[in-house]
Amino acid sequence: MAQAESLVNALKNLLKARGITYAQLAKGLGLSEASVKRIFAERSFTLERLDQVCTLLGIQISDLARMVVAEQPVPSRLTEEQETKLVADPKLLLVAVHALHQWTLEDILASFAMSKAECIRLLTRLDKLGILDLLPNNRIRVRVAPDFTWLPGGPIQQYFRAQLRNDFFNSHFDKRGEKMIMVSGTLSEESNATVQRAMNRLSSDFLSAHQQDLSLPLERRHGTALIVALRPWTPAQFRDLRRVEDE
Repeated sequence: MAQAESLVNALKNLLKARGITYAQLAKGLGLSEASVKRIFAERSFTLERLDQVCTLLGIQISDLARMVVAEQPVPSRLTEEQETKLVADPKLLLVAVHALHQWTLEDILASFAMSKAECIRLLTRLDKLGILDLLPNNRIRVRVAPDFTWLPGGPIQQYFRAQLRNDFFNSHFDKRGEKMIMVSGTLSEESNATVQRAMNRLSSDFLSAHQQDLSLPLERRHGTALIVALRPWTPAQFRDLRRVEDE
């Protein structure tokens, strides 16, 4: 898993920083140098062996874990390759989206028709993709920043854009919890930039509300989408009626 690989890489970096060779480490562990090289190459550490290595280095396993956290920047976006793999498998995408929304394994199983074994397999795939860490007792830790967004124009946005056309906007937006505002006018570049800053603040408010509500039970929270868009735009029929200047 990605987490185990990160721990081993951090351990290798620590050995290098301290000038400790595999031969020296092998002597301290009572193993052959070839055995130590194989353990690192295959990342086949038992918990006991990892503890022995940390003891020789004068650190705790928890210290090693903190090094991993400190060295790994938390991305605010996935890569195009990661998004492409999610879109290719609807169930994998479903589990990914809800895991990124801080749902637990139990939450997902309570809401969607899949077995526990299947859900764990999907979470394991997401772990290997570097999107989350599947921890002991099937706890989930996402590996993205709180202000995470999908790639602009990327595979996920293209997927959801199709859903918007066919499903999201198929509403009068007159029910409880629904609202749609559409305004139009003519703006200068400066005013456009001002509105965009306001949109960024609204996005931050939405994400803050999401984080705050994570402490509430699932039955009090509902999947919610906020779409705010701004672009220079004129309906196509209006564009067709524009006066063509003489050349």
